[in-house]
Amino acid sequence: MDTHIKYMERCIELASEGIGNTYPNPMVGCVIVHNNKIIGEGSHQQYGCNHAEVNAINSVVDENILKESTLYVNLEPCNHYGKTPPCTKLILEKGIKNVIIGSKDPNSHVLGGGISTLISNGCNVEYGIMKDECDLLNKRFFTYHNQKRPYIILKWAESKDGYISPKKSNRNKGDIFWISNEESRKMSHYFRSQEHSILVGVQTVIDDDPELTTRLVEGNNPKRIVLDPNNRIPLNSKVLSNESETIIFSSTKNLELNIDNEVINQFDLDSILESLFKRGIQSIIVEGGAYTIQKFIDSDKWDCIRIFKSEKNLKEGLVAPKYEIDKLEFKLVGDNKFYEIFKN
Repeated sequence: MDTHIKYMERCIELASEGIGNTYPNPMVGCVIVHNNKIIGEGSHQQYGCNHAEVNAINSVVDENILKESTLYVNLEPCNHYGKTPPCTKLILEKGIKNVIIGSKDPNSHVLGGGISTLISNGCNVEYGIMKDECDLLNKRFFTYHNQKRPYIILKWAESKDGYISPKKSNRNKGDIFWISNEESRKMSHYFRSQEHSILVGVQTVIDDDPELTTRLVEGNNPKRIVLDPNNRIPLNSKVLSNESETIIFSSTKNLELNIDNEVINQFDLDSILESLFKRGIQSIIVEGGAYTIQKFIDSDKWDCIRIFKSEKNLKEGLVAPKYEIDKLEFKLVGDNKFYEIFKN
């Protein structure tokens, strides 16, 4: 079992390198072992490209020893045709008899079918090795398939005295007042690069005119989502640029927009999350404003909360979302306190 853990840990390490790049596919790593030595390894690096098992098998120099080898993978091999052929087919073609798996795939196209195919064709299969760690790695993928909604992260920065921005009368329109420090802002952009989408309410667009990109770090820009029930978004907003795909949710069609504008008849979080699920969006990071974030908190629709707390005092302004953090652990990011809370 210890040997299994050693190689599964390597699978997880390889898989995690693909974060933010594999949507809508999960993160998968694979190693192939012969006589207690890794002879091949690979990961799924981008949607539409080879799966981890294919890359690992292709990296083996002497294919003749595959029949005497063991394949480790953190997620059940696929058993269906999608962008690529099923990995189970290649495993069987190469004569690999021993397969060790971390998580079962929750995707209805797989859902144990990969394991069943391998076993029915004579493979020795073990699964559930480091299951919790493997499930956690793909928490977005599992939430999407099991709960039929995206994985939801709520993020904001607040002052020491609990405000997320100064009074509007104390700031120029369109100017962003930075509560968090530069190091925290870079960290926030890195977090954006990991997620499938980023969501704000229209008031944040009106007040701050954000780009909602990953411009401070290297990484993919998430899809941008704006909740605009009454069609108030300014047409010169930066969020409407072509830096990334943008989706506007509104109660009625905004005829002035020439981008993706979806009408939600029952404008509530359940309907919005259902639409995002149907669009295949596996995760969202909600970055504002306070009203929108509070809606998610009050509806208990979140999986993770991230808060940057500054040493600045504003004395007055827009009150931060209400979530008790005083007794929670934090880590320092420069002079900011960073809190990360997971629901489960």
